[in-house]
Amino acid sequence: MTLRVRWLGRVPYREALALQQGLFDHGTGNHLLLLEHPHVFTHGPSADLATNVKVDPAAVGAELVGVSRGGDVTYHGPGQLVGYPILTVAPKYGRGATGLSDSVAYVTAVEQVVIDALGELGVRGAGRLRGYAGVWLDPGTADERKICAIGVRLTRGRTMHGLALNVTTDLRYLRDYIVPCGIPDKPVTSLAEEGCPATMAEVAGAVAAAAAAQWGGGEIERQDVAWIARPDDLAPFSRGMGPGRPVRLAGRLAAAGVTDGLTISARKPDWLRAKVHHGGAVLGLKRTVRQLGLTTVCEEAGCPNLSECWTDGTATFMVLGERCTRACGFCLVDTRKPLAADADEPARLAAVVEQLGLTHAVLTMVARDDLADGGMGHVAACVEAIRRAVPGCRVETLISDVKGDHRALATLLAVRPDVLNHNVETVPRLQRAVRPSAGYARSLAVLAAAKASGLTTKSGLVVGMGETTAELDGVLADLGALGVDIVTIGQYLRPTEHHLPVERWVEPAEFVRLAEVGRRAGIGHVEASPLTRSSYHARRAAEAVVPVGLAGRSEG
Repeated sequence: MTLRVRWLGRVPYREALALQQGLFDHGTGNHLLLLEHPHVFTHGPSADLATNVKVDPAAVGAELVGVSRGGDVTYHGPGQLVGYPILTVAPKYGRGATGLSDSVAYVTAVEQVVIDALGELGVRGAGRLRGYAGVWLDPGTADERKICAIGVRLTRGRTMHGLALNVTTDLRYLRDYIVPCGIPDKPVTSLAEEGCPATMAEVAGAVAAAAAAQWGGGEIERQDVAWIARPDDLAPFSRGMGPGRPVRLAGRLAAAGVTDGLTISARKPDWLRAKVHHGGAVLGLKRTVRQLGLTTVCEEAGCPNLSECWTDGTATFMVLGERCTRACGFCLVDTRKPLAADADEPARLAAVVEQLGLTHAVLTMVARDDLADGGMGHVAACVEAIRRAVPGCRVETLISDVKGDHRALATLLAVRPDVLNHNVETVPRLQRAVRPSAGYARSLAVLAAAKASGLTTKSGLVVGMGETTAELDGVLADLGALGVDIVTIGQYLRPTEHHLPVERWVEPAEFVRLAEVGRRAGIGHVEASPLTRSSYHARRAAEAVVPVGLAGRSEG
């Protein structure tokens, strides 16, 4: 079975854990997540924290997180390659014909991946030390030292957690601040300390190749987020430094391998020409929205389907104002400093939903990184107000990633919107150019958390920005592996010359193919066409995967 490898960059531990858990719970394929973490100490249920954690983690800029793996306390941080294999293993597991079906055999296989990778990097003397999980240099000698920690979980033939290989790790965190893996008398080391000059990219490549040989029969489907010098620098042109200053956007796109595109004056194909007819229903809805002081993303984002959807009595309401704290390379929404949220917006929104007689209300939001909870409390209040006013109305929310704040996200999950939508937007390679303040792993973690809460989940992609067919297929496989229920796919249309260029017009037949790929990946409903947007046919998409009243909450 093909091994899907993702280099995800630097990812906070809790986000990676949510993503792992989602792939563990819903996926049937084989995945390997490769990444770094910010400083964090993790420990298994039986860890002796009083003895083995020697400092206050917060005092050294680290978190302390309990996890469901074997082993005592360990450390993850910058300069350490962390690998999480999420695999379905055979009943009799192992490299040889007489493989075992227990966790010992699986740990042995993980160790072998690291040993093989180190060999490819020119590191000699790597092996196992009897009685101690992990990979050691010169084991069994007076100079034995640990270079890779391993802690795994194997349940019902499915694996999670994995390996932590020290590349250029700050070893104070392992030597001075904890007793790593509860072993006080055996030292730790790193590739850098051993004189190996390999970069993180080279080490990740070696581990990926060894893992593909071990678990993928040599077949690998790999995608990487951008390799950058400062992985924590995700948003240097947020808050007004995006649209309007296109050079940096174009530079990031070029760094991702996209150096050409269509001019904004390039003639659109016939299939991208939306039919516009502002009849009485459209004008009536516009008047109602204006009278109640609401904003629709249909207008703010220049949606090509406005006429069709509004004629059908459906609109997507944008809450928390019309100014966004982020400056994504493809988005038309205003990026000036946002205003305070209107406290009465939930009531006004509920009034218009009731007046229009909607059975499926879609709420989207600007990113509000200026608010302590990212605006989740306000969105939750809007959901509850609509349900009080129109008890039978299904409510769909299209939200930001709230900077990965799991507590803020929990505020919205607690009111159980009928559909939780969060868009990945593009493939891993293009993330930093397309949406520089976001991240692929973080978006998948949001979707995984919503799915773990039992909600119907939804995501979306815009295409034609320089992605490849294989990359799109891989993203759909990722979404399917997380149990995402609905996916939308549409053509990118450049709003102004200050936004990222369109790299190509995607033919209608390709959308048909992508829809089929998504369905084969296990996604319940895929809405794919040149003019599809996140909320296009939202009601029918939701009805395709769950009956009215049964998504996210009990009817009544």
